This record gives sequence, C-alpha cells and structure tokens, in this order.
Amino acid sequence: MAREIEFRDALREAMSEEMRRDERVFVMGEEVAEYHGAYKVTRGMLDEFGPRRVVDTPISESGFAGMGIGAAMKGLRPIVEFMSWSFSLVAADPILNNAPKMLYMSGGQYGCPIVYRGNNGAGGQLGSTHSWCVESMYSNVPGVKIAMPSNPYDAKGLLKTAIRDDDPVFFLESERLLSTTGDVPEEEYVIEFGKAQIRREGDDCTIVTYGRPVQFAMDAAEQLSKDGIECTVIDGRTIRPLDISTVVESVRKTNYCVVVDQSWPFASVGAEVAAQVHMRCFDDLDNHVHRVHADDVPAPYAYNLEQEMLPNARKITEAVRAATYNA
Repeated sequence: MAREIEFRDALREAMSEEMRRDERVFVMGEEVAEYHGAYKVTRGMLDEFGPRRVVDTPISESGFAGMGIGAAMKGLRPIVEFMSWSFSLVAADPILNNAPKMLYMSGGQYGCPIVYRGNNGAGGQLGSTHSWCVESMYSNVPGVKIAMPSNPYDAKGLLKTAIRDDDPVFFLESERLLSTTGDVPEEEYVIEFGKAQIRREGDDCTIVTYGRPVQFAMDAAEQLSKDGIECTVIDGRTIRPLDISTVVESVRKTNYCVVVDQSWPFASVGAEVAAQVHMRCFDDLDNHVHRVHADDVPAPYAYNLEQEMLPNARKITEAVRAATYNA
C-alpha cells in the first residue's frame, strides 16, 4: 500500500529499515544524532538505534569520511552524511583516492561498502562555495557508483540498494527536493542501479536528465505539449552505472535529443551522455544533441541571478525548439 510522504522521510525510512535488517549498518555525520540532522533526515533515529549507530561527528569531513572507510574495511557498512556535498571537497583524498581504489589496491582483500550521502547542488542562495554540483567531477573516478533520485519513491528504493551494495556509493540528494512529497509503498522494495525510468512518453524529442532537473524537464514537456511537441522524458536515476541503452532506444524513435544537466557544461555528465548518443545514434539523429546546463559561472548569491544561472523549464523548452526546428 502506498502513502504520500516527504523525500526526507523516504530517506529516513530507507536507512532505518536497513539498520533494522543489518546490525552492521550505522550512520554518522555532523548533527545527525542529537540535532536530528541539519535537514531532519535522521529525526528520531538516535532514539531507536542509540549513539553507537547514530554518531555525531566533529566538523571534520576529511576525518569522518576516512573513519568510515576504515569501518567499511573492517566489515561494517557505514552511511556517512555530508551536510552538503560542497563540504566533501575537503574530504577529496579519502572519498576519491581511498574508497574507490581499496578493493583494487588490496587485490580483493578489502572491500569498501560505504555510502556517502547529502545535499548536492544549489540549495537556494547559499553562494558560490556552498552550491557545488559534484556529479561531473566525481563520476570521472572509476570504482564509485553515483545515484541521483528525483522523487521520494526513488530516494527510498535507490538508497536501500546503495546501502546493500558492496562498492562505494555517492548518493546525491537535493535540498530543494527534501520537502517534496510522493507515493511510497509501505512494502519492501529496492531499485536496481543502472535502470533509467521513462517519466513521460513522446515521439518528437528525447529529454535526458537526472535529479532535481527532472521536474524542470517535466514542466518543459508539459508546456511543449500545448504547442504540439511531445517529448519523452528519461530520468537516469544513476550516473554510474549509466543506462545508455534506454536513452538510445528512445532517440532512435524520436530522432532528436536534449540533455539537461545541473552542473557546469565543460567535461560534464551531460557532455558524456551527448557524446555517447552521437556515437551510438549518428544515423538516427536529425540534429546534433542540444544541451542545457548551469551557466559556466560560479553560483551567484542573488536569488534572481541564481535562478537564471541554473537549468530551468524555459531553457529546456528553448533547447527542444532549437533541436526540432526543422522537424
């Protein structure tokens, strides 16, 4: 039976259910215990699981990110919360140079089943240093898996899969989605990594995106539909692994493609998706893949400038019109 709950509650349910299921699972991070989490994702978990499994840490991302790796190497399954993925930059050495390489460098002797999760991207007037979209930079590193849910149902199912995974998983959430609601079953379920979801069907253009921009793409598709342009919207769900086969199948039907990526354009996930579509669908495309990104500038603090810098429905609509101009 499904009920409507907030995105943050779906995350908490996923962690709590997995902690009840497996005593090796624990959560750690800044303010996750006594304060119930900076965004109340871990509300009530300290009362149920106690301070040995819901652990407040010092304000030292590099320290507790590395501590989590040690715990994972010794057989535990840590969930490490970054209050913001912007703060993960000071932990780049452990999360990029240790966790993804541990199994490889130890010849299979030590795995690293760890989940790093927290808010990614602009949260709303947080300024340039607190608005990082890290997916493009971090997805360049072999050995990690990256999930970006766009709704509460996926948030719970993908997080449960992440916690059970034997590899490091970077779980990128959005502060702007935490209070959004959606139907989430009470029954047990997980969502397989590497399986995109088609959110809307259309024959005129394929829009590929993930995370928060999925809603922008849906809004744009709704507007375009009023003008007779029907778009397929594909929610990638995970970046590593990337479900390129679902994208290719759609592009071969629509012959046009727009990729929407909340990170900067240069060397981005969107650029990779576009490159793969060009390589696999060269004879099917009737125009080059059009891309919508955050503008190639640091995130502004001013609200109006921040909204203009980010991907939005208007930019996506314009990109679809440009891609299908001669259709």
